[in-house]
Amino acid sequence: MKATLRFSLIIVLLCIACGTGSSPIPTAASAASSRSVHRLVVLGDSLAVSPSTAQSFPAQLQRMVDDAELPWVVVNAGVSGDTTTGGVRRVEPLLGPDVDVLVVALGANDGLRGVAPEIVSRNLSTIIEVAQRRDIAVLLCGMETPPTHGWDYTVAFHRIFPATASKHSVPLVPFLLSGVALVPEMNGSDGVHPNAAGAGRIAENVWPFLESLLRATVSSRPSA
Repeated sequence: MKATLRFSLIIVLLCIACGTGSSPIPTAASAASSRSVHRLVVLGDSLAVSPSTAQSFPAQLQRMVDDAELPWVVVNAGVSGDTTTGGVRRVEPLLGPDVDVLVVALGANDGLRGVAPEIVSRNLSTIIEVAQRRDIAVLLCGMETPPTHGWDYTVAFHRIFPATASKHSVPLVPFLLSGVALVPEMNGSDGVHPNAAGAGRIAENVWPFLESLLRATVSSRPSA
């Protein structure tokens, strides 16, 4: 049974949400060269700060932004061990007047802890609504959870992300860890935290959705 194998094994990878390492202060991946630069915030957990802030997927997104010659600075607001509840508490202070896009990459810890799907859904909705009230575009990143708390929970958890994206009319990255989960060469020596290659693959998963959002947002808003 492929589904059983997939979810049984993915529990190892999802331990990343409780992973080791520092909890960095959110920082921009590169300095803004002028006030005409827009900012996007990545609100995440340890997946956003592994293997280091300099090699993390937000940092690699910054390189993609620079290669595309888009006027954006990526702010990495990842904190190891964070949950959607923590995201609700943290989001408002992160959304300054120069922030135009929010990438929401939370949920792995909630799934591991068996947080009720309705709570996860409500938290994600609150985060999105806070951003949308400020006219900030949102990209939601999907997550899966293993059947530790039963298959019904796993299925309900999976449904949270597409349902939330549809409810708020925001784009969805189907699974943040696609191509990284269970791939040894994409993870560090502990086998669960993505290495630089894994972070790069995560950035590649996000980029097609994010690039479209950045271009659309820039074209619809005047420079500061």
